[in-house]
Amino acid sequence: MKAVMPGVPGQILELRKRTGADRWDEMWEGVLHMPPMPSRRHQELEGALERWLWTHWAQPQGNRVYHQINVASADGWPNDYRIPDLVLVTPDRFHIDRDDYFEGPPTAVVEIRSPGDETEEKLPFYAKIGVPEVWVIDRDTRSPKVHLLRGAEYEIAAADEDGWVTSPATAVQLRAEPPAKLGIRLAHHAGSFRLLPES
Repeated sequence: MKAVMPGVPGQILELRKRTGADRWDEMWEGVLHMPPMPSRRHQELEGALERWLWTHWAQPQGNRVYHQINVASADGWPNDYRIPDLVLVTPDRFHIDRDDYFEGPPTAVVEIRSPGDETEEKLPFYAKIGVPEVWVIDRDTRSPKVHLLRGAEYEIAAADEDGWVTSPATAVQLRAEPPAKLGIRLAHHAGSFRLLPES
């Protein structure tokens, strides 16, 4: 269910702050979006993906991966930002780190799509600020899509004949694996292959 209020009552904001629910609140050009807290399945996949990326992609190569980080447009903080599930940053983009938020485009962002969420509605924002890649992974099927920025819009990267979708910016490959697992590996590095979540 969606609701639109001309103004959010202070008691609602205070309740969200007190319970920690405001961790996922976003400002879309001055409009407050208050998504529900992610489900257990969502958080399990997010955590497993973050651990894999840290172990196989970030730490060995000097890259960084974060979760629950605000991504803002240039001079947009705090009135225009989104919170991807994960943010991937290569050294050439470390300069966008403002501690509380990233000002400008990270190398890639990851959105785990849950039923009824606003993942698709975030894509124009990511394109506008110039994020090269947006990975969208379905929470339930684990099916991945890698959106590649081409001009002002995204196009979806095609899978190879074995079903792998490659992220050009990171050399990470993704595919859905039955039953409801995400296969992940570094291109040309068979030893990095895992099924996520592993439990």
